[in-house]
Amino acid sequence: MPAFITFGRILFAVIFIASGAMKFLDLGTAADTIANKVIPTLPADILPYTQQLEELVKMELKQILAIAAAALELIGGIMIALNFGARFFALVLVLFVMAATFYFHDFWNLTGADAKGQMIHALKNLSLIGGLFMIAGIGKGPRMDVYSEA
Repeated sequence: MPAFITFGRILFAVIFIASGAMKFLDLGTAADTIANKVIPTLPADILPYTQQLEELVKMELKQILAIAAAALELIGGIMIALNFGARFFALVLVLFVMAATFYFHDFWNLTGADAKGQMIHALKNLSLIGGLFMIAGIGKGPRMDVYSEA
């Protein structure tokens, strides 16, 4: 049975690895999407800090956030697949998926077919959150002694 858990964890992580890689391969589109959905909702109190960050790294906030999202998905997915820090990365990805659902799949603000489509994405993300909680709960899993089952 441990092989099933390993195989399932690897297959589960593919969505994060692929999504992170796709964001890196088309960083401009990811940055523009973030600029349209996330940045306008940021509290005015943090804008001076975002401006300092932009000046420090010589990039727009949308690019910084796109790189951060891509890196988080890619690294988190790889670490879960390799079962290295799986609990930690699963919990970090729970927060990421919650934020992504709130900002990008806001079916409660839509009507008609758009609302239904975004609700499906939100429910998919809810399932991902459930899987991430299972990975966080299992961690590396129980230690198995191959020779004790003889």
